[in-house]
Amino acid sequence: MSLTLPPLPYALDALEPHVSRRTLATHHGRHHAAYVEKTRALVQRTALEGASLEEIVRSSAMGSPLFNAAAQAWNHAFLWHSMCSGGGGAARGAIAPLIDESFGSHTAFCQQFVTVAGDQFGSGWAWLVLDGTRLRIVATPNAETPLVTSLVPLLTIDVWEHAYYLDYQNRRLDYIAAFLAHLVNWDFANRNLGGAVDRAQAATATSIQALGASTGAA
Repeated sequence: MSLTLPPLPYALDALEPHVSRRTLATHHGRHHAAYVEKTRALVQRTALEGASLEEIVRSSAMGSPLFNAAAQAWNHAFLWHSMCSGGGGAARGAIAPLIDESFGSHTAFCQQFVTVAGDQFGSGWAWLVLDGTRLRIVATPNAETPLVTSLVPLLTIDVWEHAYYLDYQNRRLDYIAAFLAHLVNWDFANRNLGGAVDRAQAATATSIQALGASTGAA
């Protein structure tokens, strides 16, 4: 079976002091690992046993035990790459002008991100997503993920308590502010944005070719 716990893309202390070694070790080594193991157990001896994690998430019923485990495993793998040492601050690259276009300014984007992530009731996630040609910030409860929608996830923050409580206790807003100021991996967001643009262009080209072939045949 190909489902394994992916290693962190940085050392356990790489995000300090904003996310501590203790938090990262517990979050990745226990919580994320548990979701991977649960997913492995649930797909054993089923048609999904050899499927990728993304295929499992897309193929399972939302809210089912398999969806909850697999989607949490996928969300967490995406989360680690949404953060990096020396990250955060003003957006850069192709996503920067799109943030200005979609939210009015980087400051307005940060304010909306803090509001959406801070207002998520209980456990869940806040995501920066591509919706067509514009960016949006959306929250999902529990294990839900934009992966199973038409939205393209670009980066995410985990607002489950296990993501921040050891470092921030009940100060979720301080954790979100630290994420935006010091941790956001804009290079990762730009790669996701670029991939979405490339897929859209390829789909458009295919549609034009198909239309041309159909017109020629007629």
